[in-house]
Amino acid sequence: MTSLKLHQITCVAGKRTILTIPELRLTQGEFVGVVGANGAGKSTLLKIMSLLMKPTAGEIFYDNEMIQTSMQMHQVIRKTSFVMQQSLLFNTSVAENVASSLKIRKVRKMEIEEHVAKWLERLSISHLADRPSRQLSGGEAQRVNLARALISEPEVLFLDEPFAGLDYPTKIDLAKQLKEICAGRKILVVFVSHDLQEVKFLTDRLLVMVDGKIVQDDATEAVITTPNQLASPFITKLTDFVFS
Repeated sequence: MTSLKLHQITCVAGKRTILTIPELRLTQGEFVGVVGANGAGKSTLLKIMSLLMKPTAGEIFYDNEMIQTSMQMHQVIRKTSFVMQQSLLFNTSVAENVASSLKIRKVRKMEIEEHVAKWLERLSISHLADRPSRQLSGGEAQRVNLARALISEPEVLFLDEPFAGLDYPTKIDLAKQLKEICAGRKILVVFVSHDLQEVKFLTDRLLVMVDGKIVQDDATEAVITTPNQLASPFITKLTDFVFS
């Protein structure tokens, strides 16, 4: 069973400690939300978990094995995918963008074509296969981005506000597809968002961050309905914003 564990993690920039995580363990099939005010440390946490950033101190375990070497790091990275708010597509066709994840992994051409066709259909973008990426709408571009991330069949998927800036119907449709795909494949998903509706719909576990620390870690519904003293100011503000 896929697992990801952080132990005694700190991240320091200059004289400022921007992240302090004594212990955090995530397991296969979980859909974990991460919320907090700007500067709370959400994106830093995501980058450290995905091995895109090295912590100042601490240990990272993947499947109970501590990551210590470059070889181990690269092996784990190949099992993960990262989707950011901006699609950051290559200036090529949709099909070529989706195929890029498998080309990097040196998958055979015939297999790549089969997998690309499958994931274009799965994300409802088969009709866009030959379209240049620069001619896509925001929603179309993010579908391509998700297809590119999922085609490698990751064990862990990191999402940094992937639906920000999309209109509500597009956001809901994409969220439903993503939840169905990830639940069916038992992918561990770590999802950063500022949108309470997204968090409630997609996640079953919620981490609230304040000043680089996780101040509450519980079932999503429990955090939203009964936040603790440290998490309450942010959750209350977020709820008031959504429903005002």
